[in-house]
Amino acid sequence: MKFFNLCLAMMVAVVASCQPPKTATKHHYISFKSAQEFQSFLNRKIDKYPLISAHRGGPMAGYPENAIETFENATLYNPVIIEFDVALSKDSALVIMHDDNLDRTSTGKGPINNYTYEELQKLTLKDNGGKVTTFKIPTLEQVLTWGKNKVLFTIDIKKGVPYEKIIATVRKTKSENNSIIITYNANQAAKVHQLAPDLMISATVKNAEDLKRLNDMGVPNDKIIAFVGVSEPDKELYQLLNEKGISTILGTMGNLDRSAKANLPQNIFQRLVANGADVLSTDELALAGKQLDDYRARHQLKFKNLIVK
Repeated sequence: MKFFNLCLAMMVAVVASCQPPKTATKHHYISFKSAQEFQSFLNRKIDKYPLISAHRGGPMAGYPENAIETFENATLYNPVIIEFDVALSKDSALVIMHDDNLDRTSTGKGPINNYTYEELQKLTLKDNGGKVTTFKIPTLEQVLTWGKNKVLFTIDIKKGVPYEKIIATVRKTKSENNSIIITYNANQAAKVHQLAPDLMISATVKNAEDLKRLNDMGVPNDKIIAFVGVSEPDKELYQLLNEKGISTILGTMGNLDRSAKANLPQNIFQRLVANGADVLSTDELALAGKQLDDYRARHQLKFKNLIVK
């Protein structure tokens, strides 16, 4: 009997260990009533509340990158910014895909721009382990429609995709209150600002000269969220940007993510936020989410735009 009870206890422990983390029980949604309220948050006019940006939507086992189902799953772990990638199909549909070729993340083969949208819908997505799922390649309009009053977006645009088409879809879906357009240099940022002066722009700012170049090209501070790179910058840069009312994104995907996993007692994600990062763009959604939950609780940080259900 004792042996049976011991075996039963072990089975229960194994089953329990397979369950999602305790934080993954309810959806954590973010909702801003207006574009002005959204931008006030990014302009640091509302109390700081550090967020996670789920790189490529937060893929994990059974959940491919850049899939709506993956985005929804990410909201179980934390209130999130969803970073995703937009490419063009052969017939100029805006579809969500990171790679130029379909092979790694879908059941398709070859360049994505060899396929029409109708042809792409015959394919399904694969997770990062190569497991085929039933999930389809979504369009930008589908993603933006799904995300209203749920998540914030940073929209990464693949080479050759016109900013005009992206902006038109943001307008069509009325996603101005949760969308940020990613740019990689001052010329791109200036173009996006000229096309849509009301939208928020993610721009690379690794030093004071980068910020000055953006300003000189007509991009104002109140439309910038600064991507400071994939290694921790000097605190002086954070201080400069904070003084200008500019929120910051630190990319932890890569070395910082690996360091955080290898040095769990150090709570590296918490340290990065304490040192000045407002957003952590990570591939380690569950771990970063747990550490930021603990950080927010310890500092009693509140977020009126958070909806948990």
